[in-house]
This record gives sequence, structure tokens and C-alpha cells, in this order.
Amino acid sequence: MLDVQLRRAVSKPLNVMASAIDVPWITPDRVTIVGLVVGLSSAALAASQLWALALVAWLLSRVLDGLDGTLARRRSAAASDPRPTTASEAGGFLDIVADFVVYGATVLGVAIGATTGFGAPWWPFLLVMFGYYVNGAAFLAFSSIAERTGRTIPDSDNRSLFFLGRIAEGGETVFVHALWLVLPFIAWQIALVWSVIVLVSAAQRMIVGYRLLR
Repeated sequence: MLDVQLRRAVSKPLNVMASAIDVPWITPDRVTIVGLVVGLSSAALAASQLWALALVAWLLSRVLDGLDGTLARRRSAAASDPRPTTASEAGGFLDIVADFVVYGATVLGVAIGATTGFGAPWWPFLLVMFGYYVNGAAFLAFSSIAERTGRTIPDSDNRSLFFLGRIAEGGETVFVHALWLVLPFIAWQIALVWSVIVLVSAAQRMIVGYRLLR
């Protein structure tokens, strides 16, 4: 819901950081891999109930997640060789897979830490995972079919995949995952509310995607 505004807000600092690391041996894919490793470390730290460190790692992984695409667009704009387009598509694939891995791992890590440390129930976190699964299926299927049929959607922002924006988007996900790490003692209650929002978003995406493709 807030992704368009957030992308505009962070565009300038991300461009500054991309300019600072724009050296030949740092590639967008390598930034993506580092972000993946840091994100997985956040999940492991949460599972170990090292909440403050997990929060730092989570936020750093999300900065890297935004930085890889910014660096890729900077390189593409500066290049005259058409080959970077293919590299960008491969990078987009790597980026979305890394996002799914990190999001799922973080839910699992928080669930382990909250259940062992605070006696939280598992099922709210399972609901969140189910909601993520349905949302991912909806927008990935839409993106594939839209690409094949030449469809476009508003505010696609030249991303590698057409993203059907609804209530729960990337910005809200980053915030909720951070909130889990700040308030782990009520993580399962946050997960319960979040699962409802995510499932409502999934229903919206299915309806909107079907209507756009008719």
C-alpha cells in the first residue's frame, strides 16, 4: 500500500550508496547474495533469541535488497551494450527468489524464538506463511501471464516482475518483521493480525489479477 511512496523516499539515499559502491568487483548479484546471507543470519539470530542483533541484520538485509536493484539500474543506464538487459532479468529473478527465502526464513526464525522463549503458539506464524504462499502464487502467476500476453499494470516501476500492489506490500512486510524483533514477547499476536491483512491482500490480488487478465 505504501511501496510507491517509500520507493520515492528512499530513492535518493539508495542512489548515493549505489554511487559509492559502483566499482567493477561489486555487482548487483553479489549485493543480492550478501543481502540473502544477512537476511538468513537475521532469522538465525531471531531463532536464538538475539533480538537486537536480529533487528540490525534484518534492516541491513532490506537496505541491501533495495541497493542491488538501484546499482543494476545505474549500470544499465550507463551501458551502451544491450547485454546488460539479460543480466538484469537474471538479477531480477535472483532478487525475488532471495526475497522469498529471507521472508520465509524470518517468519520461521521469529516463530522458533517466540515459541521457545515466550511460549507463543505456532499457528499464527503458519497462517502468515500460508498468506505469503498465496500472495506469491498470485503475483508470480500474474506476472508470467502478463509478460506473455503483453499486459501491463500501473505503477509497475520497471521492476522485473509485475507486482499487484494491495494492502500488504514490501514496506509493510519490512515494518511488521521489524516489529516482531522489537516486540518478540507479543510476536504471535502481531502475526495473527498480520496474517489477516496478508490473506485479505491475497484475496484482493486474486480478484484484481483475474479481472486484469480477462
